[in-house]
Amino acid sequence: MILPDAAAAVAALRAAGRTAATCESLTGGLLGAAITAVPGASVVYRGGLITYATDSKETLAGVPARVLARYGAVSPETAELLADGARRRLGADVAVALTGVAGPDPQEGHPAGTVWVGWADGRDRGADRVTVAAAAVAAGRSEVRYAAATAALARLVDLGAAASGGE
Repeated sequence: MILPDAAAAVAALRAAGRTAATCESLTGGLLGAAITAVPGASVVYRGGLITYATDSKETLAGVPARVLARYGAVSPETAELLADGARRRLGADVAVALTGVAGPDPQEGHPAGTVWVGWADGRDRGADRVTVAAAAVAAGRSEVRYAAATAALARLVDLGAAASGGE
């Protein structure tokens, strides 16, 4: 299934001549699957890391253990470092990363629906909190995961547009 913004993300990156990588925790590959469902994605998509377990955030994406210990796996600090790690390790121009709590139970004191999308473009990096509607949280894990992936795709569109002068 192609998430609606996946085609827009691929088109924006292609227009900008940029490549992208992903790093996913709570979505477990949903974001990468959405991107690769778009015809022509191979021109812009370098690949993705799935760092579902906390220790894999360190071993695969290079998030320092001290950051995970201080801020936790579900934090803006971790999200931006996941994105930067994926960008560097996969040799991409830009990257987005997702970390959060799909539910139904809380994690690290964060309720279900807490999601951070991290981004990195080689010059800058950051993280944005994703507002997941209460109805999506109530509907369950799948809805939270789709909301997270949709937010990350929107950030990829923004990163592509910024590179091509559209922002």
